[in-house]
Amino acid sequence: MLDLTGKVAIVAGAGSVGPGWGNGRATAVLLARQGASVFLTDIDPSAAAETARIIAQEGGVCATHRCDATAAAEVREMVQACVQRFRRIDILVNNVGGSEPGDAVSMPEETWDRQIAFNLKSAFLGCKYTIPVMQAQRRGAIVNIASIVGLRNEPGGRELVGYSAAKAGLIQFSRSTAAAFAKHGIRCNTVVPGLMHTPLVEHRLVRQSGTNAPEALIAGRNARPPLGRMGSGWDVAHAVLFLASDEAGYITGTELVVDGGLTTMMP
Repeated sequence: MLDLTGKVAIVAGAGSVGPGWGNGRATAVLLARQGASVFLTDIDPSAAAETARIIAQEGGVCATHRCDATAAAEVREMVQACVQRFRRIDILVNNVGGSEPGDAVSMPEETWDRQIAFNLKSAFLGCKYTIPVMQAQRRGAIVNIASIVGLRNEPGGRELVGYSAAKAGLIQFSRSTAAAFAKHGIRCNTVVPGLMHTPLVEHRLVRQSGTNAPEALIAGRNARPPLGRMGSGWDVAHAVLFLASDEAGYITGTELVVDGGLTTMMP
């Protein structure tokens, strides 16, 4: 069940901004536990190295590669390095992303450009250079990581115009890519997380909110989903594993929402 033995997976953003289990680290470790050889990419080599240490300690197979996912030359070279190391690519997980606050007036143009590049262009480049490898194999599975703010406006929430627009674009990018390459045996789906308790979210929210009471901030977020808690990197990882597996072989161009029911409460 959900066996990835013999498969090769690229996980972009496989490190973590701090100790603990971000979406990328949990996904990379879980795919390795299921038998995949995992190519770990991150802009921070030390973060990827920590993920690699965990996988190696558990007896898994992996390799690391520093890559700026918004730079075409670096992504192209990363894909070539993965093929040189493992001879094939069966799974691509585009997990690079992050939010900055602001609306259409207050957000600086430079911030908007960074948000689109970080959250949308990164997935475009990952697909651009990985899909030809999958085409030659006549099969492959791509999983992009979006956000529920790409589906709904958050009542009373922060304005995240760049992040919301990029994640909405990523969802449609996944659908379009799925339709374009289905005839080549390539599937493309999207995991859509809600409120997650990961090192990235905690680090970013505490910094952006300027609060001196992060515990209250975390408690408030835990109280919002109907299931009574935020999700974890492992919740995202298990969704990715399913969509990347052969058991999801007839699923493409769709979204798997992982939000504890939060979108059922949003207009």
